[in-house]
Amino acid sequence: MTSSPSPVWHPFTQHALAPEPAMVVRGDGAWLETATGARILDAISSWWVITHGHCHPRIVAAIAGQAGQLDQVIFAGHTHPAAEALARRLVAMTPPGLDHVFFSDSGSTAVEVALKMAAGYWRNTGEPRTRILALEHGYHGDTIGTMSVGARGVYNAAYEPFLFEVTRLPFPEAGREQATLDALEAACREAPAALLVEPLILGAGGMLIYAPDVLAEMAAICARHRVLLIADEVMTGFGRTGTLFACEQAAITPDIACYAKGLTGGALPLAVTLCRGEIFAAHYSTDRARTFFHSSSFTANPIACAAALANLEIWAGEPVAGRIAALGTLQEARLAPFRDDRRFSNVRRLGTIAALDLVADDPGYLAGVGPRLAAFFRAEGLLVRPLGNTLYVMPPYCTTGEDLDRVYGAIATAADRFGPA
Repeated sequence: MTSSPSPVWHPFTQHALAPEPAMVVRGDGAWLETATGARILDAISSWWVITHGHCHPRIVAAIAGQAGQLDQVIFAGHTHPAAEALARRLVAMTPPGLDHVFFSDSGSTAVEVALKMAAGYWRNTGEPRTRILALEHGYHGDTIGTMSVGARGVYNAAYEPFLFEVTRLPFPEAGREQATLDALEAACREAPAALLVEPLILGAGGMLIYAPDVLAEMAAICARHRVLLIADEVMTGFGRTGTLFACEQAAITPDIACYAKGLTGGALPLAVTLCRGEIFAAHYSTDRARTFFHSSSFTANPIACAAALANLEIWAGEPVAGRIAALGTLQEARLAPFRDDRRFSNVRRLGTIAALDLVADDPGYLAGVGPRLAAFFRAEGLLVRPLGNTLYVMPPYCTTGEDLDRVYGAIATAADRFGPA
């Protein structure tokens, strides 16, 4: 007897071409297990969310404990201990000056909140600015606002009529950073509302890396022109770039910062948008029209907040920074041989993130080699999801050298099979 087709519509999946999805039933550390007993090495942290490993016992225990005490409460007009404790911890550990925490439930919504905070700030201070500046190739989510500020292309072509226009700055690639800074300086003279950036590395745009001193100079230009700086640390936060937050490496505090993905260690969806006091103050008024009008039903869900608190306890009580440094070293050692391999270009690493581009006739997100690479890695028992011809490795921090040997051995084999002659 055959089962009927699944009614599930999967994200970023062309169902007319994609194979049947793997039925995953268990996770442990850096590994996943399917219903057939096959093991899969999670080399991309299940879309960049898992930090310490799947089903970390401290996070699992926190979730179970909170679920038996308080599962959900409306956050308008109410609060709860986990949210209060988490907000205080985040204010203490994020760059100084980010004094207010707004909860949401995904990276996209965290950035939407940031955009609305910026617009509300300028409107409520009597200087309505609406123009947003953003880097080319950027990606900030899939809601209408976040698609608007992201790069235009295959991701959002069907929704173009709904998107608002932004001013795009050239990506500050090595050797051409001044062009970006000059473009930012010129754009800031037009009094925009904010500059939105992924600090140090653009994720879905191709794992493109730029230097901390460039980020610092962008922040300085914004400050001179009274333009708000929004840091989208949805992916970069919680250790991915080698430090707790990417902005630390540039020694800057953005006006608004967005965190998600690794906030709960990847166990549950939760996001926060932090801002400076003056942005909160612009919304603080006896005039109800100045209220910050944003919410979701599950704002600051107690179970998700408990998971996040357990994650922060792991950071405080375990040698996470040492694991991250060791993983970066392991990545670099295995990446090194590919730097002289002519089948690859732009071999790069930032913290625990490694990336390299397989030379292809049609590079980019829709590169023809992309689906073949994905199928190959799947057959090898590896969760590696190429961005077109860009291969990247962003594993949980518990990943071992032996685990990485499997990944990079498969990358070498993939180059033999699919790379240029």
